[in-house]
Amino acid sequence: MRPKMQPKMQTKAFGAALTASALFLTPSGLFAQESSQEGGAYTAGLSGPIDVMKGRPYSPYANRAFPTDVFFGDTHVHTALSPDAGGAGTTLGPRDAYRYARGDQVTTSTGQPNKVRVPYDFFMITDHSDAMGVIQDIMMGTPEILADPDGKKYHEDFNAGGQVAGDAMWRLIEQFGQGELPEALNYQPGLPAFDAVWYDIVDAAEEFNDPGKFTTFIAFEWTSLEKGNNLHRNVILRDGGERAKQVIAYTTQPPMGSNNPRDLWKWMQNYEDTTGGDVLAIPHNGNLSNGMMFAMQDDFDGGAPYDPGYAEQRQKWERLYEATQMKGDGEAHPFLSPDDAFADFETWDYGNLDATAAKTEEMLPGEYARSGLLRGMVLEEELGTNPFKFGMVGAGDNHVAVPSPDNDNFFGKYATYEPSAHRIIEDGELHVALANEDLGLTLYSYEYITSGLTAVWAQENTRGALFDAMQRREVYATTGTRIRVRFFGGWDYAEDDALRRDLALVGYTKGVPMGSDMPPAPEGAEAPSFLVYALRDSAGANLDRVQVVKGWIDAEGTPQEKVYDVAWSDDRTPAEDGTVPPVGSTVDLSIPSWTNTIGAAELGTVWTDPDFDPALKAFYYARVIEIPTPRWTAYDAVKFDLELPEEVPMTNQQRAYTSPIWYTPAE
Repeated sequence: MRPKMQPKMQTKAFGAALTASALFLTPSGLFAQESSQEGGAYTAGLSGPIDVMKGRPYSPYANRAFPTDVFFGDTHVHTALSPDAGGAGTTLGPRDAYRYARGDQVTTSTGQPNKVRVPYDFFMITDHSDAMGVIQDIMMGTPEILADPDGKKYHEDFNAGGQVAGDAMWRLIEQFGQGELPEALNYQPGLPAFDAVWYDIVDAAEEFNDPGKFTTFIAFEWTSLEKGNNLHRNVILRDGGERAKQVIAYTTQPPMGSNNPRDLWKWMQNYEDTTGGDVLAIPHNGNLSNGMMFAMQDDFDGGAPYDPGYAEQRQKWERLYEATQMKGDGEAHPFLSPDDAFADFETWDYGNLDATAAKTEEMLPGEYARSGLLRGMVLEEELGTNPFKFGMVGAGDNHVAVPSPDNDNFFGKYATYEPSAHRIIEDGELHVALANEDLGLTLYSYEYITSGLTAVWAQENTRGALFDAMQRREVYATTGTRIRVRFFGGWDYAEDDALRRDLALVGYTKGVPMGSDMPPAPEGAEAPSFLVYALRDSAGANLDRVQVVKGWIDAEGTPQEKVYDVAWSDDRTPAEDGTVPPVGSTVDLSIPSWTNTIGAAELGTVWTDPDFDPALKAFYYARVIEIPTPRWTAYDAVKFDLELPEEVPMTNQQRAYTSPIWYTPAE
């Protein structure tokens, strides 16, 4: 049984706003220094709390050898080089995307000027590795492509543009996902057209990488689809072009590729052995995997039990999970978390990626980040290693090369859905993005959401520093907002620690940051405490509340979860079960806009787990919720003078999810 909610223990809400510049003075953590290849970055290892006050100079800002800033970026962007982007009308390439990301105004594939509100600190082009180069040949109509019936049909349909091209894009995705891609379209490493695209991706990243100002990473998407079930990973290299060009991006299609994650990990190991470099993989969209993303068995081995090697390899290579992006939010699901009032946020649960299979309730635990974290602890009991021990990041998966983290600047998932009066509703009917009439599955274009962001606490804005922070999971996800969040766990935080302006220094003195394991409990400690602090986006909405999400495995081996409201705005009184009532709304849909007359600019507290059992494994992460603001559909309604049906959501509450902190009982 799910435990009843208990009254919230300790709460502290800040009253005054803290400026962004002041936050920059707050350190992120203390780490052992090790010079990286880039000269100014640090790798990190943290085994427990360190007395950072001992031997420190009078100046609190001197001699800091730990991260002092948070950097926002996108780890998942597609350009015209991806077949499903270029075929659907995207004309912008990697260099256009980099110019946009660093703050330049660009002209989109539909001829519209676009500029991001705040330049990205770092950026990754993750075009699909499978069939690299094929879309350019399809569009041009090379003799080899036109000689194949499918190739000729794609050439005609993609060049027709509009909905015809959009339908062809989904047809290509289905053909790819079902393993039915014609040989003529299955471009492989070693083919000149394939290799040329990979080398150009590398060159573009090198051209735009500007350490300290704007960081680019060499990356690609490994697009595993098992009968249409999404198991995609973005593969990120820490290194520059000299190492990246020693290999060719790995694919999923035979004869040279594989859609089994174990084979991807072998490629990654070979990359490191061959080049001396570093690489990581970030899975995404478990919500479209039909239960396979966090499965309890090896579905690539006939459903056999996992072996310890699987758990060890997955934890080694996949230390992050993309918990939110344009194809739905993946933190939690209301069926799995019925007591969580905020679990149903931009939920996609209609089926798998290409709508060839419907969703069942039994699949859901294998699809969402929170249930994945719980399943990881269950598997750890059997395998000795937790295969799903990941930090959380957010991204775009945008296929028009210009991600859209802000609701008032939404340029859609595909070129078909760049701004127009017809992208939501056409001829009085909601626009259908994807449908399977036989299964009764329908995805509407209004269901796409804004791009998420990855926030990284690092020493500096360089490949080495950012990558190392991702490896140690000192990262968090946002749904597009630039909320700044600190989250620490320890055993002796005091209530007044949340009031300090050197909060992070205190956090690292007494505990560990997001993404870490709790240090052993000192003698006499009764329960862990957590220091959490959040500051709103400087141009965004006020904060509604801060929550701590706890997951644990009870004495019977059953996964459990509970969400605690720990800090909130506006002097609201919690109910008997400890939950805080809704914050209200100031949204005016006629503009559309909102006012920050409710909510708080900053919230923070020290919270101690009132239900702690030292014998049970647990994880904790913070979730920060903004007050309601207009959704992109509301901006479209005003800009294009639309009357939209009630089923189209017009507001939502943007949020951030930190990486967890894990507790393991002492043996």
